[in-house]
Amino acid sequence: MTKILFVCHGNICRSPMAEYIMKDLVEKAGMERDFVIASAATSNEEIGHGVYPPAKQKLAQHGISYRGHAARQMRPSDYGDYDLLIGMDSANLRNMRRICGGDPGGKLHLLLEFAQRPGEEVDDPWYTDDFETAWQDILAGCEGLLRVLQEKER
Repeated sequence: MTKILFVCHGNICRSPMAEYIMKDLVEKAGMERDFVIASAATSNEEIGHGVYPPAKQKLAQHGISYRGHAARQMRPSDYGDYDLLIGMDSANLRNMRRICGGDPGGKLHLLLEFAQRPGEEVDDPWYTDDFETAWQDILAGCEGLLRVLQEKER
């Protein structure tokens, strides 16, 4: 069982999009029993809020359910609870290291590393209003992540 936590600033746009895209990909691959997939925020600004409406629209446009999402803040215990903690940008990664007290197990990554785009970030559509680019970047990262994990299983 692989446990993945996607992380962004508020847990209402990028990280829930990644959570639900990844859940959809593993379901389509018939691997949903092999994964626990969740998302969280580095801030406390949006705790309890659902997915941001334009992110909802993008997920719905692709037939992906996001029901039941409520933003939550990342906890130090998440480091021990998850195998991979994946941030969307370098600010997320810095905050994740702070929350977790470092990264002794090498579990913290940027999503686009898995799309063979090391150092690149998923821009925050809350600020850019570009949910299509966020969708494309997150999808590429999640597809790459699934490929890496499938290769690991072989």
